[in-house]
Amino acid sequence: MVEVREARYFIAVAEELHFGRAAERLHMSQPPLSQAIKGLEQRLGVTLLHRSTREVRLTSAGAVFLDQCRGLIGASTAAEAAARHAADGQAGALRIGAVTSAFTDPLPQALHAFRQDHPRVEITAEEVDTHVAVQALRRRELDVALVRQLATPPDCQRVTLRSEQFVLTVPAGWAATGVAPEDLASAAELPWIWLPRAISPDYHDQVVACCRAAGFAPEARHTAHSITSQLAMVACGLGVALVPESAAPRPGSPESRSTYVVRLDRTPTIDLAAVWRRDTTTLIDDFLTSTRAAIQR
Repeated sequence: MVEVREARYFIAVAEELHFGRAAERLHMSQPPLSQAIKGLEQRLGVTLLHRSTREVRLTSAGAVFLDQCRGLIGASTAAEAAARHAADGQAGALRIGAVTSAFTDPLPQALHAFRQDHPRVEITAEEVDTHVAVQALRRRELDVALVRQLATPPDCQRVTLRSEQFVLTVPAGWAATGVAPEDLASAAELPWIWLPRAISPDYHDQVVACCRAAGFAPEARHTAHSITSQLAMVACGLGVALVPESAAPRPGSPESRSTYVVRLDRTPTIDLAAVWRRDTTTLIDDFLTSTRAAIQR
């Protein structure tokens, strides 16, 4: 295997076609340079240079080897630069996992800001359930996850990005005909669109707590696998669902024409949190900064 040092030696000799000038260019004496090139030829089993008392010329093998040495030096320089950029948080890769609702808010704004400051970072994103995300972090398949997680695994760190109230979402047609509930208790007898506990235990338990505080256990007639799916099923007129306020359709949005939102008083809150392994990196810190800024805006 050719060392980078040897490649630099050979490039200098091949470009100068003079061992003395090449040695001066490399800031070394001529004898060690001559020995290094001779040792390289012996190890490769080819003649790279024709030498005479009057001149030094490249052989055909030497010309091909020169191109390869230049490529090796270029790759070495690029590797050094990449390492420095990665250490500064300006390059590398960031693997993000997030629950479905986070792709509506705050990820679009967070990723836009992060890309502006880190154009050389390769970003990959994956939609994941909360419990799957934590497992993927531990297996090092993800670097950071945005989840509805209350507890923090011992080998991970967690920060709450947003703590929010629940709202009740109802098919817009129900509101037009006077069927829509005015509060949570009046939704007790309505069909509910449910998110199974296995998908997001903390989220599920908080929804149950909301209903229990209102004095009833809901009829879970329909099942969804994400908050986005719950809202789509509400828009289809199948039933009602409790969702975090940030996930609900905003007034004036296209979705608001098919979904009516009932604001509730004093419901338990649900967190959107970022979770990552304790061996944090500059990229994760910068991504969290962008995400917090997106939420504050």
